[in-house]
Amino acid sequence: MYVTLSGGKNARTQSALNPYERSRPMHPFRDAVEAQDIEAAIALLAEDVVFRSPVVFKPYHGREAVAPLLRAVSRVFEDFRYECEIGAEGASDHALVFSARVGERKLDGCDFLHTNEHGLIDDMCVMVRPLSGALALAEAMKAELLAAQGD
Repeated sequence: MYVTLSGGKNARTQSALNPYERSRPMHPFRDAVEAQDIEAAIALLAEDVVFRSPVVFKPYHGREAVAPLLRAVSRVFEDFRYECEIGAEGASDHALVFSARVGERKLDGCDFLHTNEHGLIDDMCVMVRPLSGALALAEAMKAELLAAQGD
């Protein structure tokens, strides 16, 4: 099991071999998001991906339904940064802990990813806190998605 922490003066990487060694991100989704390459992140989604949103009760099904959400959130989040990655290299499950801002609201969150036998993300659940941040995210996403429909 590896835990990768990034950023800040207390940044460190813990691994079974060397708890102070800085390692690369384990999950390619993190690589794509940190590179601000949302299309590469979308390419990592399985065709039948299930996405559970932090602000909508009903899950989204399929890459075509999830892609617009990832594009929109990439425009809504400001100062986005992955803080910690939890999971074993090569494992099917990863948790990517992040911080971001939506307008004046700071929030913390986590992307829970499960990959299929082909290495594609087939299940993604996002959680955010605090409630004020989740509400700001919901409002900004609604506006962004409506604006995207008008384009």
